[in-house]
Amino acid sequence: MALAILALLISGAWLFLSLHHYDDYEVINSVERADTQGTRFEEFCGNILKYSNDGAFYTDRDNELIWNQTYEMSDPRLAMCDDYLTIYDRKGTMLYILTPAGLQGSIETTMEIEQVCVATQGTVAVLMQKESTGYLALYDKNGNILAQGAVHGEKGGYPIAIALSYDALKLAVSMLDFNDGNVKTTIAFYNFGSVGQNVADHLVGATSFADLVVPEITFLSKDRMIALADTEIMIFEGTQNPQVTLEIPLAQQAKSVFYDTRYIGVVTMDSQESAGHHLIVYDEGGTVLMEHDIEMDYTDIGLLSSGEICIRNENSCDIYTARGIYKFHADFDDTLYQILPGMTGLHYTFILSGETKNVRLK
Repeated sequence: MALAILALLISGAWLFLSLHHYDDYEVINSVERADTQGTRFEEFCGNILKYSNDGAFYTDRDNELIWNQTYEMSDPRLAMCDDYLTIYDRKGTMLYILTPAGLQGSIETTMEIEQVCVATQGTVAVLMQKESTGYLALYDKNGNILAQGAVHGEKGGYPIAIALSYDALKLAVSMLDFNDGNVKTTIAFYNFGSVGQNVADHLVGATSFADLVVPEITFLSKDRMIALADTEIMIFEGTQNPQVTLEIPLAQQAKSVFYDTRYIGVVTMDSQESAGHHLIVYDEGGTVLMEHDIEMDYTDIGLLSSGEICIRNENSCDIYTARGIYKFHADFDDTLYQILPGMTGLHYTFILSGETKNVRLK
């Protein structure tokens, strides 16, 4: 009887916390920071990555330095997968491979970098451009070349995006083709495992989509990939040559798309501007988990590592659960750069202008 009562109390407390809305917080501790202009922030393995054109600093949530990496880049971009991070200069020639322990390797390419992907063991895929030709290269975590070559479609299609599977055995390339006055996207799959050894150039398959541009593709696991277009989301699955298993049509044009291994979120632009935007969140199988109209004029929307949805601009934020519970709202006097979830569902880290606050909702 006592165990049943305890279980009931625990369930009631969990339900209260899950459904409760918070609009205030207490500051557990706060530390000041000195940032250069144009600094950006991301969560990496539970800590804070602060990066700009001049270098990157990796700190804990109390702003204690773990490592720093100096560089000079015009347009630094990130690619992450589990414990590996790459920082690369888009339209430049340098990239760095890092983990929470620090630098693992660096690469200087001979052509301009368009996009970089990294796998769970540090293997890196690089899409490059020279004149009107796209090139692909595969490197290990120490910067040693594994494979390389030009890439193009059957009729000269140009590569616009790449995706590398978590195990680095599959590489997908989205190629855009304007031949004959018609737009077509072809997604080609290369396999670097035993299956790919038996076919020319490791190319194991390709699927074409007429009248569709697919500018973003990403593996969500070693065998599942998402392909994003303005009017459609496609899920590919397969251990060797992935095939389309799910197509999600969008009623309106997509303004923002975000995802992780569990959820896919889409914000569409309402045909009536006064109505704002519409948010839909799907699980990995395409089932709708939540729908919500967004009135906030947001600058960023995405999934926190906790699986919660964070909508923010420079001075406000909203947090929802993936099931649509409105969990938290706050307005800030200082510029808000980033929010990180903490050890429990009530703890967060707010990265504000010149200050990092570790807080508890109340």
